[in-house]
Amino acid sequence: MTNTKRPRRLLATLGPRNVFTDTVQGLLIGFALALITFHLIAHAYVTRVNGWTTILGCGEPGNGTLLRAACAIEFPGPINVPEEAMYWLTRVDGANQNLSGQHNYVMHFPAGQLPPNNAFWSLTMGTARNRFVPNPINRYSVSNRSGLVANADGSVDIYIQNAAPAGHQSNWLPAPSGRFLLWLRVYLPGTTILNGKYNVPPVVETQ
Repeated sequence: MTNTKRPRRLLATLGPRNVFTDTVQGLLIGFALALITFHLIAHAYVTRVNGWTTILGCGEPGNGTLLRAACAIEFPGPINVPEEAMYWLTRVDGANQNLSGQHNYVMHFPAGQLPPNNAFWSLTMGTARNRFVPNPINRYSVSNRSGLVANADGSVDIYIQNAAPAGHQSNWLPAPSGRFLLWLRVYLPGTTILNGKYNVPPVVETQ
């Protein structure tokens, strides 16, 4: 009798544990699948042009859950309504290659094509973890307030690289030696930005 009861007690002990383990695994798998699905749906709101991503309508009152989530995923942190600020982010160049300080890049703004605004705009450098990049001139962004020098035809080139560009230091945005990302922020954006007609130029590798 003792021999027949022991297996039953063992099964009684192991059974609930197996059920608990299967339940936890099922919940974890379900959560992971839901998260992946949520990200895919949320990213449907993202507009991507020339490697830059943005979302029209972020910060507006009355936005649905998915749009609010998409904005939070793409642009973590406080977000203003579009009439106050618009945001773009890129981790890749115009050829969809990861941005890296191992290469030199240029952003070329044709004459009259700097981001239209009624306040100011800024292009900010960050590491792959979105932290400021230490550099010898303590410059972490460039903007219409940083003394950019235009070309003879009125266009503006911003040099994004690890080493200072000879003869163009005024337009240099220092990059780290490894991967990095770029933020473009435009405050009190112009009409062509608000209606989605303005495209940020690509970051073009020059070396």
